[in-house]
Amino acid sequence: METQKKVLIIDDDNRNIFALKAVLKAKGYQCVAAMSGEEGLQMLESSPDIGVVLMDMMMPGMDGYQAMARMSECEDLKEIPVIAVTAQAMVGDRERCLDAGAVGYVSKPINVDLLNELLIKYI
Repeated sequence: METQKKVLIIDDDNRNIFALKAVLKAKGYQCVAAMSGEEGLQMLESSPDIGVVLMDMMMPGMDGYQAMARMSECEDLKEIPVIAVTAQAMVGDRERCLDAGAVGYVSKPINVDLLNELLIKYI
């Protein structure tokens, strides 16, 4: 059986990481986490077994938009799908995330069924 690719959760809030990991683990996903955009990029560069990224868009330092821009510039990272996970649910936020390179968008609080549908598509 092929080893399942991991889900990388990039979020600056430990509570969000904890909750996402618990939900995804229950659904059979392997998860790793980073607390910043910079740390997330380092993990992506050193872990070829990451299959999809759940990216918090609003983080101090390098935010999700900047991290996705960096990924798109890197040959090894630009094919890794990013699902934007954000508390921003204003008109236009979904489009802004998708225009920035995300393959999907989930607003907080997270709809687990919607997130699972996206993960099944990309992992």
